[in-house]
Amino acid sequence: MRPDLLKMKEVALIYLDRSGGLQKFVDDCKRYNDSKQSYAVYRFIISVNPSDIAELDVALGNQILHKPMKAVQIFQSVSEFVCLQRQKYIQHFKPDFSLQNHFIFELQVCFIAIKTLSLIEQLQTEAQINIVLKPTHLPPLPSYVLSLCEFPLDYISQRFYMSEGIVIAMGTVVKYTQGARFLCSEETCPFSEDKQLVEMIDAKALSAFQGYSNNKPHFRIQSFTVFLRDELSNKMKIGNRYRFIGIPACIQNCSQVTVCIEVNSIQLCSPEARGIRHPASSDIFPTVSKDKHGTGTASIQACSALLAKGGICFIGDLLSQKKDKLELLQSVLESRTTTVFIPGKKYGDVDQQVILPIQTSFWTFVDEDSSSKKYVQKDDTLIGKLDLRSISTNLIDAFGLLIHCNELSCQLVLPLLDHIMKKAIDPEEVPYTISQQFRTQDYEELIVFAKNLQVELSSEAERLIHGYYLASRRVRTDSIHGSKLSTSALKILVSLSEAHTKLSLRRKVLEEDVLIAVLLFESSLTLKHGASVFCVAPNAVFPFDLIDENTLQQRDVYLMQCHQQLLQFIATYSPGTRYH
Repeated sequence: MRPDLLKMKEVALIYLDRSGGLQKFVDDCKRYNDSKQSYAVYRFIISVNPSDIAELDVALGNQILHKPMKAVQIFQSVSEFVCLQRQKYIQHFKPDFSLQNHFIFELQVCFIAIKTLSLIEQLQTEAQINIVLKPTHLPPLPSYVLSLCEFPLDYISQRFYMSEGIVIAMGTVVKYTQGARFLCSEETCPFSEDKQLVEMIDAKALSAFQGYSNNKPHFRIQSFTVFLRDELSNKMKIGNRYRFIGIPACIQNCSQVTVCIEVNSIQLCSPEARGIRHPASSDIFPTVSKDKHGTGTASIQACSALLAKGGICFIGDLLSQKKDKLELLQSVLESRTTTVFIPGKKYGDVDQQVILPIQTSFWTFVDEDSSSKKYVQKDDTLIGKLDLRSISTNLIDAFGLLIHCNELSCQLVLPLLDHIMKKAIDPEEVPYTISQQFRTQDYEELIVFAKNLQVELSSEAERLIHGYYLASRRVRTDSIHGSKLSTSALKILVSLSEAHTKLSLRRKVLEEDVLIAVLLFESSLTLKHGASVFCVAPNAVFPFDLIDENTLQQRDVYLMQCHQQLLQFIATYSPGTRYH
């Protein structure tokens, strides 16, 4: 045997002994042997840290990183050695490197050794042994990061690369035979394992959905497909962002070339701030289509709702949506889930129903002018109430919060003119020195940090929420329809209070946070049902422009007055509530 190859096998054995890989191999053999299930392939997963191995032997580290198939053969022969030295290993294994002949045996010898030592009694042929190397990570260098712009021109070897992406489509799990890697025709075949095809896009491509306009020319997002096999099946969820290690390849499908990646390991990325502007011509919620790789299986497409996971999906004018879409939207807002039906007749399987959680906030708007054209304004409309008869009351309640934005068009004119004039006089001048110091990325990082803060309600804040809720129920209740406050009112008030606390970078919800929540919620109730005894301004949180420190101080005085009015409102209509 070549000395360099022998040295790499010796180093592989040392590493496995130190890392616990040898013990795991014997334990896996015992697990297979004790199992009553029949296996077509006996699969052994060996986790390796390329950096640690490179410190022991650079050549072996290089084989793992750049020639993984040859590295597998090296660890395969080490597995043979474990089989032959099983009795020594059980008695606190000490590798005997003087027995170099043990490293010369090929796969057939490993098979004979396993059979002779009864490591796996069911083993029939050497082709059933499959060693899988899983690197824990790759060096943080550009050459190990997959670039779709350069692939396949500069990727001449099948080796490991790192990549990131967001899942935009996911196929159903199908069976394949491990040895030959083809689809198994029998669903109940005991000699097959799971495989799943997942479609992803680069995380940077998500920005194309954040400012979508129908006036812009159509664009195409380049996606790539990843293969999840065995224990990795169902480890990815639609809409999530993942970092993974895998081996890329090009697949020719008719005239189209597709980049596919055989995934080796998966890591879920930290949550991020997202915003998606839903294109009016597409679906808001997931749909089902046939897998584009010709497997005949179903593929669930993410659509806008899941792409905005953990963030905001802006769906535009609510009245532009058809009735069935609005009914589906209401159902999702109430249950926070959506169900995808996969017909077995169409996709060669039994009927399936996949329930997907919707962790997205939906924003929309209603054009007051277009809405009023459909209906004649009623004379008995309450003060402050919008005429929203064109929209289901349950759908409006499902959104939780309604904000009137009509007055913003006037308030924005003067600041905008001031900005334009300053830029025209001196284009190089920075008109807003403080705000210009912060980038969009800074605000995104602030939102992500604030979102992950764990906050708790103070006793004063909790009493204020309950006091306002009880008082509002009393003033907004009639003998015919009962209370106009929905059952979710308390939950909305708590969520708004906690959100203001997080944006203030605090961990305890105070009365000032509850006050902001109450003002927003009361404004929403006014738009839905008209003004109440606790009367608030249309733009209660920001009643005037904030342009300097004086206006900030004026807002503080205004909010203190609102706080006193709130306490008086609660004392009058919910007198049993105590605060201090």
